[in-house]
Amino acid sequence: MPPQPYIAKTAPQAAWGPIALARLLHGVVALAAAGGIGLELSAAISGGPGIAPTHLERFVRLFSYFTIDSNLLVGGVCALLAFRPAHDGRLFRVLRLTAVLCIAVTGIVFHTVLTGLRELTPSGQLANFLLHTAAPVFAVLGWFLVGPRPRTGRGTIAWAVLLPLAWIVYTFVRGAFTGWYPYPFMDVGTLGLARAALNSAFVAAVFIVMAIGLRLLEKQLPAAPAG
Repeated sequence: MPPQPYIAKTAPQAAWGPIALARLLHGVVALAAAGGIGLELSAAISGGPGIAPTHLERFVRLFSYFTIDSNLLVGGVCALLAFRPAHDGRLFRVLRLTAVLCIAVTGIVFHTVLTGLRELTPSGQLANFLLHTAAPVFAVLGWFLVGPRPRTGRGTIAWAVLLPLAWIVYTFVRGAFTGWYPYPFMDVGTLGLARAALNSAFVAAVFIVMAIGLRLLEKQLPAAPAG
């Protein structure tokens, strides 16, 4: 029997790699945001102590919270990235940076200023964890580990800061007519306009500094996802 030709064995391709990690991290963020928002929607529909009397006002107030808006944005962006981890585009670059910055600010402000201000039901505690801890931590971790990058330029930063600034303006304008503010540090009725505006300006400044910091950090990190 003639000898068989030697065929080198190749190692099987690893099932786990950068793309899989990217899908996992982005997927976790999308699920955390969706779960937390779903719980808050359920609470708004069912009503409860301290909740606005009409369904319309409940929904308006719910979606006036920066927490909800930032989780909606980061959840949508990360859901798309879970399917296409290297997704790109001029508009998408702005949305991605805005989402990471907004959710990071959400986590920072909550854990430094807002935590423990009210008692929560078990479902409220779960929603609180998903929206203020899980989504921010995994979103920032995902950006750091799997990007996508490079994506951040000066123009991207300029457009990315518009959404949070527009939210601040909306909050003060609506509050002037309704007397309701989503966060104590913005409550003009309690603090006065000057103090509330100063508090909001500080948060806006943190946002801008973080945007510049992410751009500088991105220059030092390798392109991602790789592979």
